[in-house]
Amino acid sequence: MTGPLRSGPSSWRRAATVVLAAGWTHPDPAARSLTPPPAEGFRLLLLQRSTRQGFLPGAHVFPGGILDRADSSPDWLRVFAPHHGPPRFSLGPSPPPRRAFPVLPSEGTHAMEGALPDDVACRICAIRETFEEAGVLLLRPRGSLAAEPELARAFPPPPDLADWRARVRRDPQHFLRLCAHLDCTPDIWALHDWSSWLTPFLRGGRRRFDTAFFLCCLSEPPPVYPDLEEVVNSQWSSPSEATASFISKAIWLAPPQFYEIRRLGNFASLSDLHKFCLAHALEGVERWMPITLLTADGQMQLLPGDELYLEDSDFLENLLSTEKKTDEIMKEGKKFHRIVIHSTHVYSIHVTVQSKYKHVYPKNYVVSKSHL
Repeated sequence: MTGPLRSGPSSWRRAATVVLAAGWTHPDPAARSLTPPPAEGFRLLLLQRSTRQGFLPGAHVFPGGILDRADSSPDWLRVFAPHHGPPRFSLGPSPPPRRAFPVLPSEGTHAMEGALPDDVACRICAIRETFEEAGVLLLRPRGSLAAEPELARAFPPPPDLADWRARVRRDPQHFLRLCAHLDCTPDIWALHDWSSWLTPFLRGGRRRFDTAFFLCCLSEPPPVYPDLEEVVNSQWSSPSEATASFISKAIWLAPPQFYEIRRLGNFASLSDLHKFCLAHALEGVERWMPITLLTADGQMQLLPGDELYLEDSDFLENLLSTEKKTDEIMKEGKKFHRIVIHSTHVYSIHVTVQSKYKHVYPKNYVVSKSHL
């Protein structure tokens, strides 16, 4: 059954996230012996959410947030002119459409006349939220022509950073005014399509998100200024460092973030990751709706391609369940694309299916028995 999602208790909202991957530099010679370069050759920005947040309290996440009407405002056309404009704003050819499951119910909203296309608005949203949460400006001078295939750099924050951030938090329309004030455009060309996740059904969870994940490769890590409201801390960690911090309970990662961090562990250097993003630009991304399977001693999040994954909208507002233990389920199967959640800080990833559209999937990651 692949029809539209039937009405249910969930309230869906559009969101956008950007994974910032930065080359690593040592601030001074003395630090060289204290902070060895990461095995992967780059580090990722992780922001710790306040425990007062209603969604993922205390979790370490990538910068991002809810799409606002201001992100697609036609007023952005003046900021992007004269060099960039509809329909693609110099982003290059549009990736081919992918069959999407599920079809989400319409929220009944109508786009503004002249509104920016979704792929531009989502990038602006991710860039705006990165500024709000981390004080990092992913901007480029307004006079710049088409983006060159090179690593991006963050724009220096203005002296009145706190004032501008407070204004943008009150009204996202002020982000457009900040860009005009700095004579810059959001650097939408530095954000590469990476993945798309729908929040899985959880009992009691009404807030669910349709989130576009972008990836941005920065030549060096910019200074980070957590807003101390939504975000209380930050760190730059390589995929292996983030995994170790998660297993040691120093940080907590939601399953999609853990999956993406493990996926990024496939790349040996920032250059390799950047080249992959450029080569993959015309492939597009899949949108994944994890389905939760409760076992007798744990749970799994099943992803498309797994032999137990069901494209049935009944399971988008319900959980699958079995009386079998996790080990039994694993021994019976062969075609895997799943995250096994043993406990709050112990996940395993099992992937035996081939990736679609030339993307990469994480390598199998199975925790040692000492952690179980």
